Amino acid sequence: MKFFLDFIRSRVITLVCIIIAAAIFAVVLSLYNLPSEPVLYALLLSLAAVTAIGAVTFIKAYRKHNILTRLANEITVSADNLPKAISADDKDYGRLIRTLSDYCISLKEKSANSLQATNEYYTMWVHQIKTPISAMRLMLQSEDSESNRRLSDELMKIEQYVDMALCYVRLESSGNDLVIKHYSLDDIVKKSVRKFSTQFIGKKLSLDYKELDTDVLTDEKWLSFIIEQLLSNAIKYTPDGGQIDIKLMKTQHDSVIINISDNGIGIPQEDIAHLFERFYRVEKSRNQDAGGTGLGLAIAKELVEAHGGSIKIDSVLGQGTSVTIELPVACRIKIEKKELK
Repeated sequence: MKFFLDFIRSRVITLVCIIIAAAIFAVVLSLYNLPSEPVLYALLLSLAAVTAIGAVTFIKAYRKHNILTRLANEITVSADNLPKAISADDKDYGRLIRTLSDYCISLKEKSANSLQATNEYYTMWVHQIKTPISAMRLMLQSEDSESNRRLSDELMKIEQYVDMALCYVRLESSGNDLVIKHYSLDDIVKKSVRKFSTQFIGKKLSLDYKELDTDVLTDEKWLSFIIEQLLSNAIKYTPDGGQIDIKLMKTQHDSVIINISDNGIGIPQEDIAHLFERFYRVEKSRNQDAGGTGLGLAIAKELVEAHGGSIKIDSVLGQGTSVTIELPVACRIKIEKKELK
Protein backbone atom coordinates (compact mmCIF):
# COMPACT_ATOMS: atom_id res chain seq x y z
CA MET A 1 0.00 0.00 0.00
CA LYS A 2 2.83 2.40 0.87
CA PHE A 3 4.48 1.84 -2.51
CA PHE A 4 1.12 2.38 -4.28
CA LEU A 5 0.63 5.72 -2.51
CA ASP A 6 4.19 6.74 -3.36
CA PHE A 7 3.55 5.74 -6.97
CA ILE A 8 0.39 7.89 -7.13
CA ARG A 9 2.23 10.86 -5.60
CA SER A 10 5.01 10.54 -8.17
CA ARG A 11 2.40 10.64 -10.97
CA VAL A 12 0.42 13.63 -9.68
CA ILE A 13 1.32 15.83 -12.66
CA THR A 14 0.18 13.14 -15.09
CA LEU A 15 -3.12 12.71 -13.25
CA VAL A 16 -3.68 16.48 -13.19
CA CYS A 17 -3.10 16.64 -16.96
CA ILE A 18 -5.62 13.83 -17.52
CA ILE A 19 -8.22 15.60 -15.35
CA ILE A 20 -7.66 18.92 -17.20
CA ALA A 21 -7.99 17.14 -20.55
CA ALA A 22 -11.25 15.51 -19.41
CA ALA A 23 -12.56 18.88 -18.23
CA ILE A 24 -11.71 20.51 -21.57
CA PHE A 25 -13.38 17.61 -23.35
CA ALA A 26 -16.53 18.10 -21.27
CA VAL A 27 -16.59 21.85 -21.97
CA VAL A 28 -16.23 21.32 -25.70
CA LEU A 29 -19.01 18.72 -25.58
CA SER A 30 -21.39 21.17 -23.88
CA LEU A 31 -20.54 24.13 -26.16
CA TYR A 32 -21.04 22.37 -29.45
CA ASN A 33 -24.01 20.18 -28.41
CA LEU A 34 -22.29 17.02 -29.71
CA PRO A 35 -24.14 13.69 -29.44
CA SER A 36 -23.41 12.36 -26.01
CA GLU A 37 -23.44 8.62 -26.80
CA PRO A 38 -20.44 8.41 -29.21
CA VAL A 39 -18.51 10.94 -27.17
CA LEU A 40 -19.14 8.98 -23.97
CA TYR A 41 -18.08 5.81 -25.76
CA ALA A 42 -14.84 7.46 -26.88
CA LEU A 43 -14.30 8.78 -23.36
CA LEU A 44 -14.70 5.31 -21.86
CA LEU A 45 -12.26 3.86 -24.40
CA SER A 46 -9.74 6.60 -23.55
CA LEU A 47 -10.23 5.95 -19.83
CA ALA A 48 -9.68 2.22 -20.35
CA ALA A 49 -6.51 2.90 -22.36
CA VAL A 50 -5.18 5.27 -19.69
CA THR A 51 -5.99 2.69 -16.98
CA ALA A 52 -4.21 -0.06 -18.91
CA ILE A 53 -1.15 2.13 -19.48
CA GLY A 54 -1.19 3.13 -15.81
CA ALA A 55 -1.43 -0.51 -14.71
CA VAL A 56 1.51 -1.55 -16.92
CA THR A 57 3.56 1.40 -15.66
CA PHE A 58 2.73 0.50 -12.04
CA ILE A 59 3.73 -3.16 -12.55
CA LYS A 60 7.09 -2.15 -14.08
CA ALA A 61 7.70 0.34 -11.29
CA TYR A 62 6.80 -2.27 -8.65
CA ARG A 63 9.19 -4.82 -10.14
CA LYS A 64 11.92 -2.21 -10.24
CA HIS A 65 11.12 -1.32 -6.62
CA ASN A 66 11.50 -4.96 -5.56
CA ILE A 67 14.86 -5.30 -7.30
CA LEU A 68 16.21 -2.10 -5.76
CA THR A 69 14.90 -3.10 -2.32
CA ARG A 70 16.64 -6.48 -2.59
CA LEU A 71 19.87 -4.78 -3.63
CA ALA A 72 19.59 -2.34 -0.74
CA ASN A 73 19.25 -5.22 1.71
CA GLU A 74 22.36 -6.96 0.45
CA ILE A 75 25.62 -6.31 2.28
CA THR A 76 27.64 -6.20 -0.92
CA VAL A 77 26.44 -3.47 -3.25
CA SER A 78 26.29 -4.60 -6.87
CA ALA A 79 25.15 -2.65 -9.89
CA ASP A 80 25.04 -5.68 -12.19
CA ASN A 81 21.42 -6.55 -11.35
CA LEU A 82 19.91 -3.12 -11.77
CA PRO A 83 16.66 -2.98 -13.78
CA LYS A 84 16.89 -1.67 -17.30
CA ALA A 85 16.69 2.13 -17.44
CA ILE A 86 13.69 3.52 -19.31
CA SER A 87 13.54 7.21 -18.53
CA ALA A 88 16.25 9.82 -18.16
CA ASP A 89 15.74 9.75 -14.38
CA ASP A 90 16.30 6.00 -14.34
CA LYS A 91 19.59 6.47 -16.18
CA ASP A 92 20.68 9.13 -13.70
CA TYR A 93 19.84 6.89 -10.76
CA GLY A 94 21.62 4.01 -12.46
CA ARG A 95 24.80 6.06 -12.90
CA LEU A 96 24.64 7.17 -9.27
CA ILE A 97 24.22 3.60 -8.00
CA ARG A 98 27.05 2.33 -10.21
CA THR A 99 29.31 5.11 -8.94
CA LEU A 100 28.47 4.16 -5.34
CA SER A 101 28.98 0.50 -6.13
CA ASP A 102 32.42 1.14 -7.66
CA TYR A 103 33.36 3.27 -4.65
CA CYS A 104 32.29 0.55 -2.20
CA ILE A 105 34.26 -2.09 -4.10
CA SER A 106 37.32 0.16 -4.16
CA LEU A 107 36.96 0.88 -0.44
CA LYS A 108 36.70 -2.81 0.40
CA GLU A 109 39.77 -3.62 -1.67
CA LYS A 110 41.76 -0.90 0.11
CA SER A 111 40.57 -2.17 3.49
CA ALA A 112 41.49 -5.76 2.60
CA ASN A 113 44.94 -4.70 1.40
CA SER A 114 45.49 -2.64 4.54
CA LEU A 115 44.41 -5.53 6.76
CA GLN A 116 46.68 -7.92 4.87
CA ALA A 117 49.62 -5.53 5.25
CA THR A 118 48.92 -5.22 9.00
CA ASN A 119 48.74 -9.00 9.34
CA GLU A 120 52.04 -9.45 7.51
CA TYR A 121 53.70 -6.75 9.63
CA TYR A 122 52.63 -8.32 12.93
CA THR A 123 53.61 -11.79 11.72
CA MET A 124 57.09 -10.54 10.86
CA TRP A 125 57.25 -8.63 14.15
CA VAL A 126 56.34 -11.74 16.15
CA HIS A 127 58.96 -13.88 14.42
CA GLN A 128 61.59 -11.19 14.96
CA ILE A 129 60.81 -11.13 18.68
CA LYS A 130 60.71 -14.92 19.07
CA THR A 131 64.21 -15.31 17.60
CA PRO A 132 66.07 -13.59 20.49
CA ILE A 133 63.70 -15.24 22.99
CA SER A 134 64.70 -18.68 21.70
CA ALA A 135 68.38 -17.69 21.84
CA MET A 136 68.02 -16.49 25.43
CA ARG A 137 66.27 -19.71 26.43
CA LEU A 138 69.14 -21.79 25.02
CA MET A 139 71.62 -19.68 26.97
CA LEU A 140 69.65 -20.18 30.18
CA GLN A 141 69.44 -23.94 29.65
CA SER A 142 73.23 -24.17 29.55
CA GLU A 143 73.32 -23.75 33.34
CA ASP A 144 70.69 -25.26 35.63
CA SER A 145 69.97 -22.88 38.48
CA GLU A 146 66.94 -21.49 40.29
CA SER A 147 67.44 -18.01 38.82
CA ASN A 148 67.76 -19.40 35.29
CA ARG A 149 64.58 -21.44 35.71
CA ARG A 150 62.71 -18.34 36.81
CA LEU A 151 64.04 -16.35 33.89
CA SER A 152 63.08 -19.18 31.55
CA ASP A 153 59.54 -19.12 32.94
CA GLU A 154 59.31 -15.36 32.40
CA LEU A 155 60.58 -15.78 28.83
CA MET A 156 57.90 -18.36 28.23
CA LYS A 157 55.23 -15.93 29.45
CA ILE A 158 56.54 -13.31 27.03
CA GLU A 159 56.48 -15.85 24.21
CA GLN A 160 52.90 -16.82 25.10
CA TYR A 161 51.79 -13.18 24.96
CA VAL A 162 53.52 -12.77 21.60
CA ASP A 163 51.85 -15.92 20.24
CA MET A 164 48.50 -14.69 21.55
CA ALA A 165 48.95 -11.35 19.79
CA LEU A 166 49.70 -13.17 16.53
CA CYS A 167 46.67 -15.45 16.92
CA TYR A 168 44.48 -12.43 17.66
CA VAL A 169 45.63 -10.68 14.48
CA ARG A 170 45.12 -13.83 12.41
CA LEU A 171 41.62 -14.33 13.75
CA GLU A 172 40.71 -10.70 13.09
CA SER A 173 41.95 -10.95 9.51
CA SER A 174 40.77 -13.95 7.52
CA GLY A 175 42.17 -17.18 8.90
CA ASN A 176 43.70 -17.82 5.47
CA ASP A 177 46.91 -19.33 6.84
CA LEU A 178 45.27 -22.63 7.75
CA VAL A 179 47.20 -25.85 7.07
CA ILE A 180 44.73 -28.71 7.40
CA LYS A 181 46.27 -32.17 7.74
CA HIS A 182 45.88 -35.40 9.65
CA TYR A 183 47.68 -35.18 12.98
CA SER A 184 48.01 -37.50 15.93
CA LEU A 185 46.06 -35.95 18.78
CA ASP A 186 48.34 -37.65 21.28
CA ASP A 187 51.44 -36.10 19.67
CA ILE A 188 49.95 -32.59 19.74
CA VAL A 189 49.02 -32.88 23.44
CA LYS A 190 52.40 -34.34 24.45
CA LYS A 191 54.23 -31.60 22.57
CA SER A 192 52.20 -28.98 24.45
CA VAL A 193 52.89 -30.68 27.79
CA ARG A 194 56.64 -30.78 27.12
CA LYS A 195 56.54 -27.04 26.50
CA PHE A 196 55.49 -26.56 30.15
CA SER A 197 57.88 -29.12 31.62
CA THR A 198 59.89 -26.55 33.61
CA GLN A 199 56.70 -25.15 35.16
CA PHE A 200 55.57 -28.64 36.19
CA ILE A 201 58.94 -29.29 37.78
CA GLY A 202 59.23 -25.85 39.37
CA LYS A 203 55.82 -26.09 41.06
CA LYS A 204 56.18 -29.84 41.76
CA LEU A 205 52.89 -30.54 39.98
CA SER A 206 51.70 -34.09 39.38
CA LEU A 207 50.40 -34.97 35.91
CA ASP A 208 47.99 -37.79 35.17
CA TYR A 209 47.77 -38.19 31.41
CA LYS A 210 45.36 -40.60 29.74
CA GLU A 211 46.40 -40.84 26.09
CA LEU A 212 44.34 -41.82 23.05
CA ASP A 213 45.65 -43.26 19.81
CA THR A 214 43.63 -41.37 17.19
CA ASP A 215 44.14 -38.86 14.39
CA VAL A 216 42.29 -35.61 13.86
CA LEU A 217 42.00 -33.48 10.73
CA THR A 218 43.00 -30.05 11.96
CA ASP A 219 45.48 -27.20 11.87
CA GLU A 220 48.26 -28.14 14.28
CA LYS A 221 49.19 -24.63 15.39
CA TRP A 222 45.58 -23.69 16.22
CA LEU A 223 44.88 -26.88 18.18
CA SER A 224 48.24 -26.54 19.97
CA PHE A 225 47.34 -22.98 20.91
CA ILE A 226 44.03 -24.14 22.44
CA ILE A 227 45.66 -26.87 24.52
CA GLU A 228 48.53 -24.61 25.61
CA GLN A 229 46.10 -21.93 26.81
CA LEU A 230 44.23 -24.44 28.95
CA LEU A 231 47.44 -25.96 30.32
CA SER A 232 48.85 -22.51 31.07
CA ASN A 233 45.76 -21.57 33.09
CA ALA A 234 45.75 -24.91 34.94
CA ILE A 235 49.41 -24.51 35.93
CA LYS A 236 49.02 -20.83 36.77
CA TYR A 237 46.13 -21.31 39.19
CA THR A 238 47.14 -24.63 40.76
CA PRO A 239 49.21 -24.32 43.94
CA ASP A 240 52.58 -26.00 44.40
CA GLY A 241 52.31 -29.76 44.72
CA GLY A 242 48.90 -29.79 43.02
CA GLN A 243 47.45 -32.20 40.49
CA ILE A 244 46.62 -31.71 36.78
CA ASP A 245 44.78 -34.38 34.79
CA ILE A 246 44.58 -34.68 31.01
CA LYS A 247 42.14 -37.18 29.53
CA LEU A 248 41.60 -37.96 25.86
CA MET A 249 38.49 -39.94 24.98
CA LYS A 250 36.61 -40.92 21.85
CA THR A 251 32.82 -40.75 21.72
CA GLN A 252 30.32 -42.82 19.78
CA HIS A 253 29.47 -39.77 17.66
CA ASP A 254 32.80 -39.72 15.82
CA SER A 255 34.29 -37.01 18.01
CA VAL A 256 37.06 -36.73 20.59
CA ILE A 257 37.00 -35.31 24.11
CA ILE A 258 39.93 -33.37 25.56
CA ASN A 259 39.52 -32.81 29.28
CA ILE A 260 42.03 -30.79 31.32
CA SER A 261 41.30 -30.50 35.03
CA ASP A 262 43.15 -29.31 38.13
CA ASN A 263 42.70 -29.08 41.88
CA GLY A 264 43.55 -25.39 41.96
CA ILE A 265 41.83 -22.38 43.44
CA GLY A 266 38.73 -22.64 41.25
CA ILE A 267 36.52 -19.92 39.78
CA PRO A 268 33.46 -18.21 41.31
CA GLN A 269 30.21 -19.33 39.69
CA GLU A 270 29.22 -15.77 38.77
CA ASP A 271 32.39 -15.41 36.67
CA ILE A 272 32.16 -18.66 34.68
CA ALA A 273 29.59 -17.28 32.23
CA HIS A 274 31.95 -14.40 31.34
CA LEU A 275 35.20 -16.34 30.95
CA PHE A 276 34.97 -16.50 27.16
CA GLU A 277 34.43 -12.75 26.79
CA ARG A 278 37.38 -10.87 25.37
CA PHE A 279 39.48 -9.01 27.94
CA TYR A 280 37.44 -10.39 30.84
CA ARG A 281 39.61 -11.20 33.86
CA VAL A 282 38.69 -12.84 37.14
CA GLU A 283 40.53 -10.74 39.72
CA LYS A 284 38.74 -11.24 43.02
CA SER A 285 39.95 -14.69 44.00
CA ARG A 286 42.69 -15.26 41.45
CA ASN A 287 46.34 -14.59 41.98
CA GLN A 288 47.10 -11.00 40.99
CA ASP A 289 50.73 -11.89 40.27
CA ALA A 290 49.69 -14.44 37.66
CA GLY A 291 48.70 -11.70 35.23
CA GLY A 292 46.85 -12.34 32.01
CA THR A 293 45.30 -10.48 29.11
CA GLY A 294 41.77 -11.85 29.23
CA LEU A 295 42.15 -13.00 25.63
CA GLY A 296 43.35 -16.59 25.91
CA LEU A 297 40.04 -18.33 26.60
CA ALA A 298 38.14 -16.04 24.23
CA ILE A 299 40.48 -16.93 21.35
CA ALA A 300 40.45 -20.59 22.34
CA LYS A 301 36.64 -20.67 22.20
CA GLU A 302 36.61 -19.06 18.75
CA LEU A 303 39.12 -21.62 17.52
CA VAL A 304 37.23 -24.56 19.01
CA GLU A 305 34.01 -23.41 17.37
CA ALA A 306 35.89 -22.84 14.12
CA HIS A 307 36.83 -26.54 14.31
CA GLY A 308 33.14 -27.36 14.63
CA GLY A 309 33.52 -28.24 18.31
CA SER A 310 32.43 -27.00 21.71
CA ILE A 311 34.12 -26.00 24.96
CA LYS A 312 32.73 -26.05 28.51
CA ILE A 313 34.13 -24.99 31.88
CA ASP A 314 33.09 -26.45 35.24
CA SER A 315 34.61 -25.12 38.42
CA VAL A 316 34.15 -25.15 42.18
CA LEU A 317 35.76 -22.36 44.16
CA GLY A 318 38.56 -23.77 46.30
CA GLN A 319 38.41 -27.24 44.67
CA GLY A 320 39.52 -26.82 41.09
CA THR A 321 38.50 -26.36 37.47
CA SER A 322 37.70 -28.73 34.61
CA VAL A 323 37.67 -27.70 30.95
CA THR A 324 36.14 -30.06 28.41
CA ILE A 325 36.56 -29.73 24.65
CA GLU A 326 34.68 -31.85 22.15
CA LEU A 327 35.99 -31.89 18.58
CA PRO A 328 34.87 -33.88 15.54
CA VAL A 329 37.54 -36.30 14.33
CA ALA A 330 37.34 -34.73 10.86
CA CYS A 331 37.40 -31.09 11.85
CA ARG A 332 35.74 -28.76 9.39
CA ILE A 333 37.52 -25.45 9.75
CA LYS A 334 35.16 -22.54 9.17
CA ILE A 335 36.88 -19.34 10.24
CA GLU A 336 35.03 -16.60 8.36
CA LYS A 337 36.25 -13.26 7.14
CA LYS A 338 35.16 -10.42 9.37
CA GLU A 339 33.94 -7.17 8.05
CA LEU A 340 35.80 -4.06 9.10
CA LYS A 341 33.71 -1.75 11.22
